[in-house]
Amino acid sequence: MEYRKEKSVQTGSSDPALELEPVNMYVLFARMFADIAREVEKACGEEGIRAVREGVRLFGEKRGQDIARRARLMGHQCDAEHYLSCYDMGRTDFFASEDSIQGEMVEQLFTKCIFAQTWEQDGDQKYGLHYCEIIDPAIAHGYNACFHCLHDKHFFQDGQCHFLFEMKPED
Repeated sequence: MEYRKEKSVQTGSSDPALELEPVNMYVLFARMFADIAREVEKACGEEGIRAVREGVRLFGEKRGQDIARRARLMGHQCDAEHYLSCYDMGRTDFFASEDSIQGEMVEQLFTKCIFAQTWEQDGDQKYGLHYCEIIDPAIAHGYNACFHCLHDKHFFQDGQCHFLFEMKPED
């Protein structure tokens, strides 16, 4: 990874040559995921990619269960109204979305995502898409088995991500 000086932070040294750009954990996560998925695909082919996607699903469901736990601890139901307010990942300037909560639906339109930006910049959209397609539906399901997620627009194809989360009765 190359550090650029234009966004540097003083490291405590009096030598300006040692000033480094802060490490962004979102960028590191995106790159780690792409590297793991790429190597699993090389070693195991399509079966390996299925395993990576299953790992993302399990990770997402566990995150959703933890979001549900957070909601209950705050005295809330695990409903659409409290999904975003109890979410486990705080919003930063690395993400931008318009959010709408109406009844039992949550709609989100993301116009900025550091994960997608990193994968696109690194030419790793193929691997990032495995994460993007699985993570939000899995989180929603872990939060509440009746909470379904439609992810019908993706940054890599549409330049933005659109999500519609909706409570539906169990089948």
